[in-house]
Amino acid sequence: MNELVIRLPATARAARTLRHAVREHLGEGSGDAELCVTELLANVVRHLGEGTPVTLRVTGNGRAARTRVELTDPDPRAWPVRREADGGDESGRGLALLDGLALRWGVTRGARTKTVWRELDPGHSPRGRVAVITGG
Repeated sequence: MNELVIRLPATARAARTLRHAVREHLGEGSGDAELCVTELLANVVRHLGEGTPVTLRVTGNGRAARTRVELTDPDPRAWPVRREADGGDESGRGLALLDGLALRWGVTRGARTKTVWRELDPGHSPRGRVAVITGG
């Protein structure tokens, strides 16, 4: 199985680099995976700060049974929380959007890290979603 791994500081400008790498890795139909990467990175920048070191891992090649997108950061305490945004809110929809795209998703906590992950089907369309939360 093909794997893409990129380590870099989380910045708004890094989103373009990561989307391009995901598109090159997965090929046609990578739009939902690119959106996942962008939203996960934006959450790190917003909640942990610009320059936080992150690792992106994409497992699969777009034709596999599932494509897994993971973003690891160094703060196991700052967990993503899905909000219900009101019509006038300017933010708070990212995790709901990602939930809608993923077959399943979750958060895995390590001793000094946290990994937020999403699994997408080859066509990247949602089917019965499941959230999985694990601690370490």
